[in-house]
Amino acid sequence: MDLGIAGKWALVCGASKGLGLGCAQALVREGAHVLIVARGEEVLRAAAAQLTADKARPASASVQYVAADITTVEGRAAVFAVRKDFDIVVTNAGGPPPGDFRDWDRDTWIKAVDANMLTPIELIKATVDGMAARGFGRIVNITSSAVKAPIDILGLSNGARSGLTGFVAGVARSKLAAQGVTFNNLLPGAFETDRLRDNFSSVAQKSGQPLEAVMDARRKNIPAQRFGTPEEFGSICAFLCSQQAGYMTGQNVLADGGAYQGTY
Repeated sequence: MDLGIAGKWALVCGASKGLGLGCAQALVREGAHVLIVARGEEVLRAAAAQLTADKARPASASVQYVAADITTVEGRAAVFAVRKDFDIVVTNAGGPPPGDFRDWDRDTWIKAVDANMLTPIELIKATVDGMAARGFGRIVNITSSAVKAPIDILGLSNGARSGLTGFVAGVARSKLAAQGVTFNNLLPGAFETDRLRDNFSSVAQKSGQPLEAVMDARRKNIPAQRFGTPEEFGSICAFLCSQQAGYMTGQNVLADGGAYQGTY
């Protein structure tokens, strides 16, 4: 299916690996131009080379990258110095570390909120008016299944991402909806990423169990009996960015292999 986004410009954050890279790959394969952002230049450069060499990428789709910390004013300025207008923005930041809420001070909370709530809002603020003027815009925020089903050791993520979810619920229903701009959140469950393995490593160390045993136990609790892949996550993201998804806005799209037990 042609998603109708060939020639559109997409900004994809946290795109040097994992879910962000999966989203960038799916978009570039649809013919979108992508500008990928992450902090580590070496890994980001390799990701850009991977996207450029992708045989499924139309020759017309360009790939650019900016090594910057998108959670800072300076990082965002570096991105917008390269290109100001985007038709698609995929916000994504590494989640805050797990832990006990008793150990988190104010600075820890501010850092989590800044990265996982305020940064996406700043990116939205910087791009939506241009989208509205052109009559097309797609904002996709990669949040977490913890927004739907909170995880006790991920309190920083639960709080910061829920704040973003509340903000998006309001702005998605503003006059921007009639101007062709949609806002949706994509909630990943357990996907095969470095962050997932790091979280499992932390659990393994605390419990004294082998890492593979901890991971296998988690797999068995997922109805799909496996972890998701960044490629399939990217495909969901690309659909939310498509012309066909123009009537979807303000939604929280959960991709977790059926792990969430609720009806709604």
